[in-house]
Amino acid sequence: MKKILVRADDLGYSRGVNYGIHDAVYNGFINNVGIMVNMPITEAGFNMIKDEPIDFGQHTDITNGKPVLPADQVPSVVDENGYFLRSKVYRDNIKAGKPDFINLEEVVAEIEAQYHRFLELIGRKPDYFEGHAVASPNFVKGLRIVAEKYDLPFLDFTFDGKPLKFKKQTTFISPFDFMDSDYDPKRTLRRLMNEASDSWTNIPMMVCHPGFLDKYILETSSLTTPRTLEADMAIDQALMAEIKANKIQLIRYSECE
Repeated sequence: MKKILVRADDLGYSRGVNYGIHDAVYNGFINNVGIMVNMPITEAGFNMIKDEPIDFGQHTDITNGKPVLPADQVPSVVDENGYFLRSKVYRDNIKAGKPDFINLEEVVAEIEAQYHRFLELIGRKPDYFEGHAVASPNFVKGLRIVAEKYDLPFLDFTFDGKPLKFKKQTTFISPFDFMDSDYDPKRTLRRLMNEASDSWTNIPMMVCHPGFLDKYILETSSLTTPRTLEADMAIDQALMAEIKANKIQLIRYSECE
């Protein structure tokens, strides 16, 4: 069968996101979910879907909420109130041509603390291990260090469309259509269905952020309307029928070779 991987990021971000992902899993076809373990309502979101036959990944977060470690142990990634610096700070730093301000030892310690929090919450290692996209070389380096230390299935991220290596044989191609002003997730998924093959190389990977909009999302996230469109896509019965008719296998990270 032709292979596509579809995942939902940001479980724990907000109540609206938790309920959107729950709907996308329970009533839809999402079978990979990335968890932000540092957020106050992560456990509530996990409890909503913990018994579903899906894969869980560590969606390592250093731009939302507070760190798992005390703020004074990771001063390079927090503001004066002890909250993670927002992603805009990283983007502005890159645009200004300034060097990476993240301290590698600090971010490794926080990534490792989030991994241990993941183990406490889920009860097992993540099926995939990656990061909430941040323009910081030291963050990516820190993820690789922790992944190697604990033998975790690390998934890199890219903004240039190059294939992403995963495990021994698998590579993914991931579009970033959700950043487009005319984004239509159903159109994107249908395109990926046409591009899919039965190979373990260059598997189309659609990274989604399904969710319902609440006050916290509207105040903190630049990604709003696409969340609602993806929540609707994931439960579209006609689209699910197309997936079946086209003999598409919606794979899980744990199935990759």
